[in-house]
Amino acid sequence: MYLVTIDQDKCDGCSACANACPAQIIELVGDKADLPNGSDECLGCESCVAMCPNGAVEIREL
Repeated sequence: MYLVTIDQDKCDGCSACANACPAQIIELVGDKADLPNGSDECLGCESCVAMCPNGAVEIREL
């Protein structure tokens, strides 16, 4: 299981992380990326981390 966190102060709402996520757990809420249903379905692939130009997304294994 993985915990995904998105630093709202760093996120500029570009949606790169949401577009890269194969599990489709990241969505834009307002003008920021968020995990409205939590990160339980995260695959741990770190595609979102790699695509975020601002370093706003972090994943850690629980």
